[in-house]
Amino acid sequence: MKKDLTKRATRLARHCFLALPLAILISGCTSLGISGEIPNTRQHNARTLESLTQPSDQQACYDREKEPYTPLVDAHFHPRPFGGPAINAEKLHAMLEGQGVRFVNYFGIGQILELDSGCNYYLDCPGVTAMPSIKNDFVNGMETVAYPSDNLHITLSMTFMDLAHPDDIVSLIELYDREYPGMFSWSGELNVVKQALLKNNHEPASLENIDQWGPFMDVLRERGIPVTFHSDLGNDANPTQFLPLMEHILETYPKNKIVWAHMGLSKELGNMDPARHVEILSGLLDTYPKLMLDISWDVLYNEYHQWGEIYIPFLNAYSTRILPGTDFVAANYKADDQYGKELEVTSRVLRALDDEAFENIALGANYFRLMDLDYHAPKVCPADDNGNR
Repeated sequence: MKKDLTKRATRLARHCFLALPLAILISGCTSLGISGEIPNTRQHNARTLESLTQPSDQQACYDREKEPYTPLVDAHFHPRPFGGPAINAEKLHAMLEGQGVRFVNYFGIGQILELDSGCNYYLDCPGVTAMPSIKNDFVNGMETVAYPSDNLHITLSMTFMDLAHPDDIVSLIELYDREYPGMFSWSGELNVVKQALLKNNHEPASLENIDQWGPFMDVLRERGIPVTFHSDLGNDANPTQFLPLMEHILETYPKNKIVWAHMGLSKELGNMDPARHVEILSGLLDTYPKLMLDISWDVLYNEYHQWGEIYIPFLNAYSTRILPGTDFVAANYKADDQYGKELEVTSRVLRALDDEAFENIALGANYFRLMDLDYHAPKVCPADDNGNR
């Protein structure tokens, strides 16, 4: 690894004693009471969207001891499910705002299930085809106009792109331009290869397909539109089986703003050597300055939280290249508190970050810079000589 991660000290005294193992810090420690219940981490959040328009030095500093460790940004969120009804827009906005989220990426589902299948979730319906479509994106666009929010900044994303058949992508972007002029400023989550969808007739992109992406990648680059790719790194049998796909994307389109979802991890890859994983990610980040990673999805926590002594220094060292997110899918059958639970789990790692990394990732500095938004992350309150804020 080109950067000496061991020199980046992590300030762990957020909610636990310094002597406790980092894995305990990430997995719960004092965030879990005697009853085992997770406390309301949002109860002191008074930050509004309007407050974040002020320059950083004119905002009240962010007190990490009193204010939430959950992020202001959810850069990976699906307001519609794979199939079946979604949580209605007004309830969705209230849910996000109530959890302290002020910025959210509205990702459609890149491959939605056949409408007449009666299926809500692809893993429950092997054999039911999931195909790229414009349907989710158009509904997201209409609902965003119909239900505006003063305290939530929604970024609409184009998710229709079939990466294995890219011929009509540019013409469909032109359709979006006509129907929703200037409204879609992100692209993705787009599936390069998603092993979990293979039983639903998902066709992964090939190296040859990637070479054919030039026309639409040019459009995204010229407009400064980031693109989030889901591209599995591999699986337990071959942890780096699909790495050549992402390497080829980055080598072919180095000037595009590319976000690699979930750091390449998945349910199919539960035993990746964390040191090797970090080595791969570090090498790519060092080689391709436009690349960013998102740390969405509870799979990252469930499978890899025990390796905090490796991942926390990595996140601190590369903190300008990381985006937070939940990967929540807003199916209406989910319990009202489900989003809060997933947000808490995917945010646990943020508690262990140093202050600079926390500002960049949790408080939105990376997101604002990537999107060239006129918002500003608050500064973390400085600690006194005793480590108190």
